[in-house]
Amino acid sequence: MLSEFLSAIETELQKQVARLDEPRAKNFHEMLTYHMGWTGEGAGPEATGKRIRPLIVLLTTASCGANWQFALPAAAAVELVHNFSLVHDDIEDNGEKRRGRTTVWKKWGLAQGVNAGDGLFVLSNLALTDLEADYPAPIVLRAAKILHATCLDLTRGQFLDISYEARTDLGVADYWPMVSGKTAALIAACCQLGALLGGADETRQEAYRAFGHYLGLAFQVQDDILGIWGDEALTGKSAASDLVDGKKSLPVLFGLEKNGEFAKRWRQGPIHAEEVRALAALLETESARTSAQDAARQMTDLALENLRVANPQGEAGESLKQLADKLLQRGA
Repeated sequence: MLSEFLSAIETELQKQVARLDEPRAKNFHEMLTYHMGWTGEGAGPEATGKRIRPLIVLLTTASCGANWQFALPAAAAVELVHNFSLVHDDIEDNGEKRRGRTTVWKKWGLAQGVNAGDGLFVLSNLALTDLEADYPAPIVLRAAKILHATCLDLTRGQFLDISYEARTDLGVADYWPMVSGKTAALIAACCQLGALLGGADETRQEAYRAFGHYLGLAFQVQDDILGIWGDEALTGKSAASDLVDGKKSLPVLFGLEKNGEFAKRWRQGPIHAEEVRALAALLETESARTSAQDAARQMTDLALENLRVANPQGEAGESLKQLADKLLQRGA
């Protein structure tokens, strides 16, 4: 089932991006196909990413007993939104690599990078309008409202993330609004859209949305833990990068609230790579790791409880549960 879904998602995404495939916009189209992982050096599965978000849309729709193929435009829309945010994140973070390849803005310049991100955002909105072929106008309008509100949440989360970089007065309570926007909002929207397009009633739609929200929070907390203590061979990124970059991750915020030796060193200025191992050990001694793990377990329990209430059915329901288990058990 997942293989069939992934193939259909890729076909739908290529169809949506092909709106820019015309003579005067060839290079523009190339920027987008490159970022999506289809063309250029290093193109292929490693460059495309896992397409988790569109998979969740289709699995949710199918688990409600509806035809998942009708929801393909919505699946493409959320993946295009996700990729729009990645292109802009790379610019805002001055990131030169994405999935092992040169980022769009670094390859084509800052101005064209901004425009490529904007193009993906507009394509996401156009993709959603294709739902009108199989759904009544009120459902299409509701889907659009969900996606647009989610995009606003994404920008709120990104605003907080950027603004936190220069602040020294942050605590754990500041973390949740930021990651709710940056990470959880889009995953929640995937579940909510899938349930809406699957014909679920409002109670089940809310249960699916809440499942996605807590799934996103648990995933981000685990990512924060892996960003400090993860196995680089498994995570694909340096375990030193989060501390060196000064990222206000959940373990760091627990450490700062502890106001011990870690907090003292953190406030002295940037962390150097050779200090990372000792500071990670210090964070662990000060219970920041176990506190973050406890938070991840709390979010996981809430996600799974809401999934139980949503009561996904059939093979798609089992696949959705398995996907959730895979995302929630990442060795953190």
